[in-house]
Amino acid sequence: MLASVVVAAAASRGKLRSLVSGSRRLSSSHLGSQDGAPHPPPETPAPLLGSEPPAMERRPRKDPSDCSVLLFPGQGSQFVGMGRGLLKYPNVKEMFTVAQKLLGYDLLSLCLEGPEEELMKTVHCQPAVFVTSLAAVERLNHENPKAIETCVAAAGFSVGEFAALVFSGAMNYAEALYAVKVRAEAMQKASELVASGMLSVIGRPQAQYKHACVQAKEHCTSLGIKEPVCSVANYLFPDGRVIAGHQKALDFLQQNSRRLQFVRTKPVPVSGAFHSELMESATEPLREVLRQVEVRRPEINVYSNVDGKRYMNESHVRRQLVKQLVSPVKWEQTLHEIYERTQGRKFPHTYEVGPGKQLGATLQKCNRKAFKTYAHVEVTTYED
Repeated sequence: MLASVVVAAAASRGKLRSLVSGSRRLSSSHLGSQDGAPHPPPETPAPLLGSEPPAMERRPRKDPSDCSVLLFPGQGSQFVGMGRGLLKYPNVKEMFTVAQKLLGYDLLSLCLEGPEEELMKTVHCQPAVFVTSLAAVERLNHENPKAIETCVAAAGFSVGEFAALVFSGAMNYAEALYAVKVRAEAMQKASELVASGMLSVIGRPQAQYKHACVQAKEHCTSLGIKEPVCSVANYLFPDGRVIAGHQKALDFLQQNSRRLQFVRTKPVPVSGAFHSELMESATEPLREVLRQVEVRRPEINVYSNVDGKRYMNESHVRRQLVKQLVSPVKWEQTLHEIYERTQGRKFPHTYEVGPGKQLGATLQKCNRKAFKTYAHVEVTTYED
């Protein structure tokens, strides 16, 4: 059971919480901001009925350029060697020690040395990306503590959402890692039930992705495949999608890409059709483990992949994390929600914390002005 596994890491977890959830005492004023700047809380209570209301005191809103947003990557960003540049920072070795106790294998060795084919497996890479991303937060906290203290929003891509929730104080590190373990194992099992996958697609402006999926499903039906699945799994940026489904459907899309107005198609190196109906069997194991872990309301805005809207409460977090498995990741919509602002208003600093720079690339395609204040927190050894 979850309790017995987590107890083994309890001593270490108490220290780790000081980083990932307790180091920032974020005020309630950080909640509810939609433009990257927190709204100051009211200081004067409402006047009694019939009394003279006090004069309204105008308080300046905090400059968004003094705030930060953290983005956490998902599966596919992993690579052998990630984490090597993070071991000298506080708590990082301890985080990997906790991971080894919870997972039952040496995650640090797998991240640093591979082999690559093992790191690429869903059961390994999801925990690896999760831990490495939160280790990158340690580096950012050490080198630029203001970025942590002034963070008003976070979002994570697929499994990255768990890291974002831990950072926000909504989940404990060890319990969230155990939930990621269960999630990864369930998704791996679901992937093995049917030949399926994911296809990255860049289309022309006139491309009709949903109609293309309908045609692909009709093709599968003609081959005798019952209840074929083919649907948009990731909304990345304008004209950028990832489509998931039966392998025969994805083969059809590639073979007919020119007719379907696709400029480029490329298989995604994952084991199955994530964020589609083919992950339905993975939902119950994740739902069950989320019933067992403690979930709190995030201390900052955290945005859900399911609809791009921020999490409101504990039950909302549990519900959306399960729904995310079978729903498309609406990343483009999430970025619009985070960075939408009136003309001339400044943008917050954005930090991608974790392996790879894919989220920065999507931000650049979705919002070039927001990208101007983007930075990646490196997870390998390099000279500053």
